[in-house]
Amino acid sequence: MSGPRGTKTRVLIADDQDLVRAGFRLILDAQDGIEVVGEAADGLTCLEMARELRPDVCLVDIRMPKLDGLQVTRLLAGPAVPDPVHVVVITSFDHDDYINTALRNGACGLLLKDATPALLVEAVRAAARGDALVSPAVTVRLLKRLEEQVPAVPGAGPRPFPLSARELEVVQLVAVGRTNQEICDELFLSLSTVKTHLGKIHSKLGVRNRVEVAAWAWANGAVRTAL
Repeated sequence: MSGPRGTKTRVLIADDQDLVRAGFRLILDAQDGIEVVGEAADGLTCLEMARELRPDVCLVDIRMPKLDGLQVTRLLAGPAVPDPVHVVVITSFDHDDYINTALRNGACGLLLKDATPALLVEAVRAAARGDALVSPAVTVRLLKRLEEQVPAVPGAGPRPFPLSARELEVVQLVAVGRTNQEICDELFLSLSTVKTHLGKIHSKLGVRNRVEVAAWAWANGAVRTAL
């Protein structure tokens, strides 16, 4: 998968741990169509390098000196940025409370630091395409917590949903961490059809990304009806 200019997908890595940056570089530089163009050990350097190099994707750790990853994400990809950069935020279970902020600040991907190399590569490729990829472990862990906060009402019937039957199926799969391609395979749909469904779902639910779709599903019992 190449970048939008038909060349390699250019990646900037920002993490204050040398070994983490070296590991990510080793994985990504080994992939066809991906090139690591820079590394930053703190948030301020990441911001400066991103504005100078204009990478296709920035991998940004949350906890960094000078500027944390949430601030970097807002400044590079936030709603007020006229020419945003695709940002994938690296997190851990210790940082659960930061994830909603990262998404509001414009992150298009969320990964655990111990994600598999394959998931790291797919997150970069998805971001370069303009898609989003959230680690299934992050999605399910966080959104099950939402379900616990909104218990089922005894004796209540099924809730009416503002979605078609097919759109609801897509939502239910998003809510358990499926990628677009996995949804295609499971529902026997084309990728363009899945993206069309997601666009309509975003509009109907008033949400901006797949994690907000999943949050809606867990909070409103849509996943529970499928189990």
